[in-house]
Amino acid sequence: MKNNKIIGFYSKRWYYFAFSLTIMAIGIIFALTEGVILDIQFKGGAILKYTYVGEIDENAAEDIATEQLDRIVTTQLTTDYTSGEKKIVFNLTGEYGVDANVQKTFDAALKAKFPNAKLKLSESQMVEKFFGDKFLRQGIMAILIAAVLIVAYVWIRFKMMGGLSAGVMALVALCHDVLIVFFTCVIFRIPIGESFVAVALSILGYSINDTIVIYDRIRENNKALAGVPVETIADLSITQSMMRSVNTNIAVMVSVSMVYIIAFLHSIESIQSFALPMAVGSISGCYSTICIAGPLWVMWKKKKGNAALFKEKSA
Repeated sequence: MKNNKIIGFYSKRWYYFAFSLTIMAIGIIFALTEGVILDIQFKGGAILKYTYVGEIDENAAEDIATEQLDRIVTTQLTTDYTSGEKKIVFNLTGEYGVDANVQKTFDAALKAKFPNAKLKLSESQMVEKFFGDKFLRQGIMAILIAAVLIVAYVWIRFKMMGGLSAGVMALVALCHDVLIVFFTCVIFRIPIGESFVAVALSILGYSINDTIVIYDRIRENNKALAGVPVETIADLSITQSMMRSVNTNIAVMVSVSMVYIIAFLHSIESIQSFALPMAVGSISGCYSTICIAGPLWVMWKKKKGNAALFKEKSA
C-alpha cells in the first residue's frame, strides 16, 4: 500500500458535509420563497394545450381562460424548434377537471379573440383530486419501501463491517440524493410528479450500487491490511473505486443530458422533467457515495472504538 496514492476523503469530510448542507440550504430557501410546484397527477386539475400560428398575447389568453373557466389559470408559450410548431399551455388549478360544455365555451371564446391564430386543441389532461392524492401517496410509499429494502440488504450483506452502520450511512447518502433531485425540481420550477418518482427510484439504484462496490472494497482491504486504521482502509477503498463510479456516472449524465437537449429542442416537457433531475441526480449519487457515505461510516465506527471496527467473521 502506497500512502501517497490515497486521497484523504475522511480528513476532508467537513468540507464535503458543508458543501452538501449549503446546497440543501439553498434548496430550502427556494422552496420557502418560490414554493413547490406539484404536477397535475398529484394535485388534480387540468392542462389544455392548443397549437397556433403567428403571435398570441399570452396575458390576454390567460384573462379569457380565467374569466371563462372561473379558476386560477397560468399560461405558457412553447415552441418546437425542429418543426416550428407553437403551443399555448393552460394550467388550471383546482380539485376537478373541466366540464365538456365549459371547455367548448372557452374554446369558442379563445378562437373569437384570436381568429387568425388557427387555434386547435392538441391535448387535454384532467385528473381528479382523489386520484392525485392516491398517486402521491403511492409514489412516496414506493420510494420509502425501496429505501427500507436497500438498508435491509446492506445490513445483511455487510455484517462483518457492522451491518447496521453500513445500512444507515447508505440510507443517509440515498436521502441526500433524493433531496438533491427534489431541490433541482424546486429551483428549475419542474413540477413534482410521476417523473420525480421515476428519477428518485432510478437514483436510489445507481447510488446504492456505487456504495456497495466501495463497501465490498473496504471488506477486502480489511482482510489484507489487518491492524490498519479504519479511516485509512476506507480512504484506500474509495480511492480504488472512485474512477469506476465517476466513469459510470459521467456516462449516465452525458446520455441523459443529450436526451434533455433533444427534448428541449422539441418542447417535450415530460421528458425534460425527467432528464434534467436525472442528470443532476447521477452526479449527486456519485458524490454522496464517495464523499458522504464512506466518511460517515468511518465516524460511526471510530466512535465504537478500535476493538469493534470489524467483526471477526465473514459476510
